[in-house]
Amino acid sequence: MNREGVEMKKNEWMAHFFIAAFFLLSFASVAWSQQPLIQAIGNGEVNWAEQIVRATGSGAPNPDAPNIAAARLGAERAAKADALRNILETIKGVRIDSQTLVVNAMTQSDVIRTQVQGIVRGARVVNTRYLSDGAVEVVVEISMAGPLVQTVLPPTSFGTQSVPKSGDAVYTGVVFDGRGLNLRPAMSPKILDEEGREVYGSAFVSQEWATKYGIVGYVKDLDGAKKNDRVAANPLLVKAVKASGSGSSDLVISNADAQGMKDMSKNLSFLEQCRVLVVVD
Repeated sequence: MNREGVEMKKNEWMAHFFIAAFFLLSFASVAWSQQPLIQAIGNGEVNWAEQIVRATGSGAPNPDAPNIAAARLGAERAAKADALRNILETIKGVRIDSQTLVVNAMTQSDVIRTQVQGIVRGARVVNTRYLSDGAVEVVVEISMAGPLVQTVLPPTSFGTQSVPKSGDAVYTGVVFDGRGLNLRPAMSPKILDEEGREVYGSAFVSQEWATKYGIVGYVKDLDGAKKNDRVAANPLLVKAVKASGSGSSDLVISNADAQGMKDMSKNLSFLEQCRVLVVVD
């Protein structure tokens, strides 16, 4: 084969290589990307995979404003105020556990209501859109971890169950497979055995870790969950048998699986650090 033929073969091989690499990378991106897990509430939404509450507000320009800039500024302020109202209503609809919504906690406690309202005032503006007619749309968001967890969950709910820290860490986290059970995500769900005994929940975690990461994380993809940094390199996989509680937010696992977790409890120090994922549909 002459020099020109060799070059053509080389170029052809390189073309096939890059095409194959492109498809492999595309497949990996689809396979391991964290799929959004969106719950619409009112005029906002909760992304349970990201543990973020978002809402959009809109504002119209004031026709009596002295100039275009002033009209646009007024529209932007109105849009942010509308977004804050919407995100407050969305947060009120977030489920704390299988029995309680945030609005219930706010109704029962003036302190919680005031603190939640303060958290809403500090919502972060993540996008501002200026429309051709002079109107403005503003998107705000609030993390469900951090101050919101501290506000709606009493300190006495954390760490009442001792989690031993001795022994070699056989597992680095746990993935509960709740697919097919019509499970509804919540900030503080419980994992129960078939007799209703608590296997995991806020009683097993420290407030510090729960505040940072939330008591559980939610994902939609089981294979992706196994690779998720939250549960690290070697998670325990447990299949749930049903959803429980009036809000269908608690998970029930078999007595055998629950006993297995108890038997290896000396190696489950990751529970305290909230290294727990729940897979939902």
